Amino acid sequence: MRPLPALAPLLGRRPGSGTEPDRVILDLSGPYPAQRRPGLGGLLQRSTSLDALAGRLDRIADADWVSAVVVRVRGLTADLATAGAIAGLLARLAERKHVTAYLEQVTMTALLATAPVPDVVAPESADVSVPGFAGEQVYLGAFLRSHGIGFENLRIGEYKSALTPFSQDHMDDAQREQLGAYLESVEGSWVRALASARGVSQEVAGAWLDAGLTSATELLEAGLITRIAYDDEIVTVADASLARTLDLLRPQRAGGRRTPLRGQPDGVAVVPVVGAIVSGPSAGGPPLPVLGGPRAGSDTVVAALRRAERDEHTKAIVLYVDSGGGSALASDLIHRAVVACRKPVVAVMGSVAGSGGYYVLAGADHVLTSPFTLTGSIGVVIGKPVLAELADRHGFKAEPVGREEALALSTARPFTDTQRDRFQKLMDEVYGRFVERVATGRGLSTERVDELGRGRIWSGRDAVGLGLADALGDLQDGLAYARRLAGLPADAPARPVHARPTLPGMPALGTDPTAALAALWPFGTEHVLAWMDPVRIR
Repeated sequence: MRPLPALAPLLGRRPGSGTEPDRVILDLSGPYPAQRRPGLGGLLQRSTSLDALAGRLDRIADADWVSAVVVRVRGLTADLATAGAIAGLLARLAERKHVTAYLEQVTMTALLATAPVPDVVAPESADVSVPGFAGEQVYLGAFLRSHGIGFENLRIGEYKSALTPFSQDHMDDAQREQLGAYLESVEGSWVRALASARGVSQEVAGAWLDAGLTSATELLEAGLITRIAYDDEIVTVADASLARTLDLLRPQRAGGRRTPLRGQPDGVAVVPVVGAIVSGPSAGGPPLPVLGGPRAGSDTVVAALRRAERDEHTKAIVLYVDSGGGSALASDLIHRAVVACRKPVVAVMGSVAGSGGYYVLAGADHVLTSPFTLTGSIGVVIGKPVLAELADRHGFKAEPVGREEALALSTARPFTDTQRDRFQKLMDEVYGRFVERVATGRGLSTERVDELGRGRIWSGRDAVGLGLADALGDLQDGLAYARRLAGLPADAPARPVHARPTLPGMPALGTDPTAALAALWPFGTEHVLAWMDPVRIR
């Protein structure tokens, strides 16, 4: 079993120096979710959150006895947007301390996260993989049909690909076009970041991806790292120093992050929207490949926004969104609560803020995004599996009684022409509302939003250029901007206002298969989705 994260970084000293530690050894590993989950989920969470990392680095920067920090990158699994945020944290630390990054595994993500570090070191035997970026999707249409399962996929518009992996057996031209454009933008952002950090042109940095680099020696010759060394040549682990360990663990001053919501002084509330957007309360979720993980319930998120709005010591709100969307209804309810806030609302996109994930933030006063964020996907889908052939093969027969329209979502048969017409009308209405919300919130014409919409995804960098976001930035930048909007000092506290999730239920497969099936589909009876299926980028 993997151990829980250490309470404090390891202490060290220069090789050959005295016994008193004068530097900190910080291990970067794991995914670094933006914030620790509330409740029991947070207590059981094994990985350090990005918010906790930021607080830890602040304490290290404030420690007078720390002369240098060694950041050992081992098993970093963060997405690109998070890696960019880590780079921002390390850049701020490097302004106050000498920072060295030690990379045993030199990957695209590790290089991005440590780009601002002036001294990047790898051992001679480093595992090197700098191939650029790619993505892939698995299409199940042919497989499902071979087993007697069809799939109805109604969508607006041609780029809206959330259900096509189930209805098609290949990637269509629109999906290939938008993924290619997204990957090109993401790769360009990586090249810009590394070129700026290493003091070379973008042409030189771009050529690194075509060079087939495989060793630390080649990395050094290319200028991607500054030297070759093993970690014991950089720092010697020191015996524990209680006084200095306590110095790093001391509580933050009154202006720190941990001030309770109802305490003093005035500050900024952070409301997370993470995971599939659903009606009702937020919850955890089963570890499923498509809809697994946390769920952002509209009841809980709206309650958190209103709680922050009522609190007299909250002067601005940061809405942090890391979601591929979900229920169109739930997305609209959260959007409404954002627009109704009288206090400034700054939205910050995480790795994904698409479809309903973009819907909820479109009415914010200011929108920040990582250049690596996958966003947009302004569109709507309705779909269902069709099990008619599977039922015939195995002798199941569903006999309908009553109105045909009332069984439109039955998996026993495809949509009728009448049902298709009704669902098309319903999707047109939802899409029109989605477009109108974005147009109003972003100060664009509905014609322009429709042109940018049609289900198309965009990178965060492209979203800024198109007017779908205001600027590039991460959660720390969003907090700083919210403080400025509210006229707060730069060290005003940021207080997470979590949406008190329900405990995740365990499906009772042996006694209640209906409950188990409901757990697989988190949207209840809602069938109009502002949802996207993010592609894993490697």
